[in-house]
Parts: sequence; structure tokens; C-alpha cells
Amino acid sequence: MDFRKWRLGARQPFFLIAGPCVIESEEHALGVAARLREITSALDVPFIFKASYDKANRTSIRSFRGPGLDRGLEILARIRRELGVAVTSDVHEAGHVGPAAEVLDLLQIPAFLCRQTDLIVAAAATGRPVNIKKGQFLAPGDLVHAVEKARSTGNRDLLVTERGTSFGYNNLVVDFRSLPRLRQLGVPVVFDATHSVQLPGGAGGSSSGESGFIPYLARAAVAVGIDGLFMEVHPDPKRALSDGANALQIDLLKDMLTHLRRLDALTREANPAPLKPGEAGRAG
Repeated sequence: MDFRKWRLGARQPFFLIAGPCVIESEEHALGVAARLREITSALDVPFIFKASYDKANRTSIRSFRGPGLDRGLEILARIRRELGVAVTSDVHEAGHVGPAAEVLDLLQIPAFLCRQTDLIVAAAATGRPVNIKKGQFLAPGDLVHAVEKARSTGNRDLLVTERGTSFGYNNLVVDFRSLPRLRQLGVPVVFDATHSVQLPGGAGGSSSGESGFIPYLARAAVAVGIDGLFMEVHPDPKRALSDGANALQIDLLKDMLTHLRRLDALTREANPAPLKPGEAGRAG
């Protein structure tokens, strides 16, 4: 997939989708984006800035959702224009797709909405690249139907993201067999290392998380083989307005990416043969 100045997937070094969970303010989003651009430029890691203009799937009605569609897109457009970085955000409604596609380089379908046919088709029909996050309730192989919906528009610039699977109540688990199974869909595969440590609803009116496990899961995913890494990062996760419990402290990112790039190079050098369709079995 050609994405601005980069070639994504196809055994290229991994790219990074990162940013705060939600746009907390214009100043905050610009500051985080600038810091991320500095870190990724120094390491030559392709970078897409992510922050949601509206978190429509918060646990509680009292939770902060963001600045909304219009103001949020204004902020993301400024980041794109002034910092020269690609931007993405969650799109929750088909009616948001048109305005969002005018600003965003990549449209993201939230995990809870990965079966929403009208939303997926509308996003893909814009011609923009689309990232479909695998629902916590889906087996990897079942995501083929979401990909087929997107492909029905003629759009081939698609990504899929693994972000953990529901494991009892208020918990997620990552089955790393999912990553080669998702590769069978023929699209670049991204691993979400931060939502995978989330404890959904684990704090009563909000989700909790175990951010200390982020580096471990990221290393495991890179060792298995992925095309991209997704991480929500924040300068002060304890004060984040959304998903702080499962966000990476931004000061930890540079060292972490440095190690992951080395591991990624070794993984691509090993280059294991991809699974053939059906080889993974029906469990996927």
C-alpha cells in the first residue's frame, strides 16, 4: 500500500499509528503530535498521528468524549498542515465519513463497529485507506467479512488491527496466532499494543488497564510478524481524559521503538512462510 511517501506492508519495516486516545485540547494534540514526529523522524519510522475527535463508545455518559466532529477535524487538519504528518481518527457514523475523509489520511473503524456494513462501505467508498479494528468478540477469520464489505467498493487500501479478545468479564487476552491468521486476508496487519492491555469497564464507570504489559505484547507481536504497531501515548497517562490506564508514557517510546526496530529487522530476515488459506484451521 502506497501511503503518502511510504510503502506500507509488503514486508516493509513496521509503521506506527500513535497519539492520545482523544483530542483533549488543540494545544495538547499539537504538542503530542510534534513530540511523536520528532521521535519517529529520528528513528525513520513511518508515522500516522491518531486522536479521536469524538469517543462515542465511552463506558459512562459522564465520560469526556472530545471536541466533536467539526472542531476535532479542524485540529487534525492543523496538525496535518503544520507538522506535515498523516492523521487518522475513529469514524463512528456513516454521516461523519464525508467530512472526515476531507481531512484524514486514514479512516479508522472502531472495534465495536467492525460489523457495521453501512459505515464500512461508506468509509471505503471514499477511496481513503481504511483501518478496520477487529472486534473483541470476533475470531480472526471472521474479519474476512468486514474486509469483503470494504473491497466491494473497489478500495484495496485496507488495514486490519488486532486489539485483543474478550476473556471473561473486564479482561482481554491476545492470541498471537491471530496475527498470521489475519495475514491470510491479504491486507497489512497492525497490532494495537495498548488497547490489548485494557480491562474494559474495569474501573466501574470507565475502563482500566495494565500498561506495564505494553512493551511485552509489542515485542511479542513484532517477533511474530506485523506490518504496523498502534499505540495510544500520553505525556501524563494518569491525567489523560480517556484510556490513560492503558496508555504508554510518551517518554518511554523512543527506547521502545529502538528495540522494536531491531527485532523487526530480525523477524523480516527470518521471513517465515505465510500460512496458506485454510492451513490455520477453523479455530481462527
